[in-house]
Amino acid sequence: LVTREADAGDVQDVVVMLHDFSFRSPEEILAELGGANAHGGHGGHGMGQQMQGMPGMAMPGMDHSGHGMGGMGAGPGAGMGAAMQGGGMQGGGMMVHANDVAYDAFLANRRTLADPEVVQVEKGGRVRLRIINGGTATAFFITVPGLKATCIAVDGTPCAPLVADAFPLAQGQRIDLLVEIPAGGGAFPVLAQVEASPRRTGLVLATAGAAIARLGETADKPQGLLDLAFEGRLSALNPLAARRADQVFPIMLGEEPDYRWTINGRIHGEDVPFTVQQGERVEMTFLNPTGMSHPMHLHGHHFQVVGIGGRRFAGALRDTVMVPPHTPVTIAFDAGQKGEWFLHCHHLYHMATGMMAVVKVA
Repeated sequence: LVTREADAGDVQDVVVMLHDFSFRSPEEILAELGGANAHGGHGGHGMGQQMQGMPGMAMPGMDHSGHGMGGMGAGPGAGMGAAMQGGGMQGGGMMVHANDVAYDAFLANRRTLADPEVVQVEKGGRVRLRIINGGTATAFFITVPGLKATCIAVDGTPCAPLVADAFPLAQGQRIDLLVEIPAGGGAFPVLAQVEASPRRTGLVLATAGAAIARLGETADKPQGLLDLAFEGRLSALNPLAARRADQVFPIMLGEEPDYRWTINGRIHGEDVPFTVQQGERVEMTFLNPTGMSHPMHLHGHHFQVVGIGGRRFAGALRDTVMVPPHTPVTIAFDAGQKGEWFLHCHHLYHMATGMMAVVKVA
């Protein structure tokens, strides 16, 4: 559901939905990863149903640099599926990787770059790209070669305009980019390249009569792993009011053998809810000693990113934040509508095998 802002102005909206696609069933993929449906095991839900139905705490004065990660590594062979594709070594010799699912294709608006969607745009016009990462297990870098792209919103919330050459987009995240089409017209690709891979997808913006060159589905070189350099530059246009936290929670993300992914040492169904009172300011710090990044998503709320590593800052308002290995990420939010709200990893195989908990607003 895309809601157009009342003050969006004279711009052409172009929605780009990214997907990772496999001919194999979720059950087959999970078996390849070496896991069982731990999350579904508590409620009798099959993996297919789970995948269909489901589209970080700095205490005041806390110095994140004091958090040691020793002794918190993954269990032997945990999460090391046969399809692991990209990665590198980090401190302590731990293998950090991405893309543990081998996908058959990557899609932008249900099409590959072999036959991309071509969106007609006006010479001299402005285009707002509303890009959604609907991938199950894949993060992307977004580029718009030939055009200057300005980020104006993340996860549906306005941010201070920010120009970059490439924009990271984790699973479940959204980004709005504003571009201006030259008066002379032309054809301009909007590309989404897979993290730690040369594979890519995308579409083309083209003015009437423009020649459209064929685009390869493989870039000249792979992208690296997503990090928080871009996140650390973002700031909300309407940040949370300055206020001391009423409650603070450490959120330890864990990896166990047999492809079990945990929050504070528990899988969903064994977890204890994080109970808060309506209206309280809540801070959570995500700590990730595992070998993979985790895009953490909170239902029912937007939160502000207020800390990365040891640095406190007033970052973007969003509902999904990437938590890379060994970099604490702190978020703050005001507890909203009463009820039980899921907090989970948006790598949906991590979620389905345990990495989900509940924030209970009482």
